[in-house]
Amino acid sequence: MPETRARRAVVLASGGLDSTTCLAVAAAAGFEIYSLTFDYGQRHRVELEAAERCAKAFNATQHLVIKFDLRAMGGSALTSAVEVPKGRDESEMTSDIPNTYVPARNTIFLSFALGWAEVLNSSDIFIGVNAVDYSGYPDCRPEFIAQFQRLAEVATKAGIEGSTPNIHTPLLPLRKSEIIALGVNLGVDYSMTHSCYDPDELGFACGQCDSCILRRQGFADAGVPDPTRYSTSPR
Repeated sequence: MPETRARRAVVLASGGLDSTTCLAVAAAAGFEIYSLTFDYGQRHRVELEAAERCAKAFNATQHLVIKFDLRAMGGSALTSAVEVPKGRDESEMTSDIPNTYVPARNTIFLSFALGWAEVLNSSDIFIGVNAVDYSGYPDCRPEFIAQFQRLAEVATKAGIEGSTPNIHTPLLPLRKSEIIALGVNLGVDYSMTHSCYDPDELGFACGQCDSCILRRQGFADAGVPDPTRYSTSPR
């Protein structure tokens, strides 16, 4: 009897808490993992090393890093010299879209994922967007994912032929603590991940940006020890 090959999945992987949990979900579902990471000139470039570690940990068949420079446009604290906001509480995080939003970033990322999925003859794309404990980014909402799914149906050869890749968002409705609990159950070692927007020169997390605050609170709420390496230097 011929051996059945695992279905291929393109997984967007930043090396962060959410995307690594998403990697674990896809791996647990039996997919053959193709990990996709972007070097786009981001301030927190240490995440590229974390993404590679995480891809190896989940036995990705291929870990592809695509390089382009969004610093040429700027428009975000992550791609320019603008300061990253620090010390904000939950009400401040949800009051507006912060300057750490990178214009059209997930649209760009998913477009690359869609293209690679076609090349790989894959019907599945995973992205770790979350619409509960997040910084208010418009491209993390279910409305955005639904519209991009519709775009994929009309913008690709696969879509025209009736085999549009499905965009999976398993973390979309979960709180950060629930994401962490899920990842722990799937064997994720969160010490290999990186979430901070403004790490120090050694790659230690600042502990004060929105991402650090949400991550730290998530571990506390989940009752899981926080393995993050935080900077002790004044920032």
